[in-house]
Amino acid sequence: MNNSKTSTVTEFVLLGFPGCQEMQSFLFSVFFGVYVFATMGNGTIVCAVSLDKRLHMPMYILLGNFAFLEIWYITSTVPSMLGNFLSKTKTVSFVDCLTQFYFFTSLGTTETYFLCIMAYDRYLAICRPLHYSTVMTTRLCYILISLCWLFGFISYSVSAVQLSQLPFCGPNIINHFVCDMDQLMALSCAPAPFTEITFYSLSTFIIVLTLLYILGSYILLLRAVLKVPSATGRRKAFSTCGSHLTVVCLFFGALLAMYVSPTAENPAAMQKIMTLFYSVVTPFLNPLIYSLRNKEMKAALKKVLRIE
Repeated sequence: MNNSKTSTVTEFVLLGFPGCQEMQSFLFSVFFGVYVFATMGNGTIVCAVSLDKRLHMPMYILLGNFAFLEIWYITSTVPSMLGNFLSKTKTVSFVDCLTQFYFFTSLGTTETYFLCIMAYDRYLAICRPLHYSTVMTTRLCYILISLCWLFGFISYSVSAVQLSQLPFCGPNIINHFVCDMDQLMALSCAPAPFTEITFYSLSTFIIVLTLLYILGSYILLLRAVLKVPSATGRRKAFSTCGSHLTVVCLFFGALLAMYVSPTAENPAAMQKIMTLFYSVVTPFLNPLIYSLRNKEMKAALKKVLRIE
């Protein structure tokens, strides 16, 4: 909570998306549909991986946990956004705003780590197939998953504490649909360069390092695939990695534009669009990307949904 004695702001106004009441109602319907599809789609993947014993292997365990993460990630933004569409005041308390910031950034960071270990899993499966089962054991898989969640929620704990200590004495209007660092820093009454530098340095380090690791894995993977003698084998290998690479491009593309350098000078509309891409569009597309490109997953989903 904000302990600064000079602080008078106890709540913020999240402007969200502009428009008349009819437009707000339309946007509510659109994002409500997106949220329901994303939670049900990712939830179905979680159920399929849990119930189908054929999917109890590292690749699908990772996918199931990734889908579980996506449910929570989209939940950190969309429900509050939906309430904002129907609200006349569009206010959010300081504590709720800071809580959203922490969970939003922590879950997003956890996703970058998950994409890394999923890339590692694909690298082992294609580049070291004979050693895959001995290296990527179920035990190691769960250890890596636990570390992703742990470090994901530790990474920005310092930034959240630093934000809670800043004085906010007005104005209190945030031209966004989520409480994020740029907007909160702009509203602080006192300059806090150390807080800002800490946040963006950490963001740059995490995003660039994880992206370089993923790209490095895929360069090695591509070299291995091109050495496969049969065209069928190459297609199968590319198909296995295509889903993961699609999610990586969507997610990191928006993250690089948003967090590698401060974006306070960017138009508010552009910041909202970029944030939508990695926080809403990726969780929404995740069930389609992974289920449509994987025969085993499609078979498991049909079993769960009782589709003959």
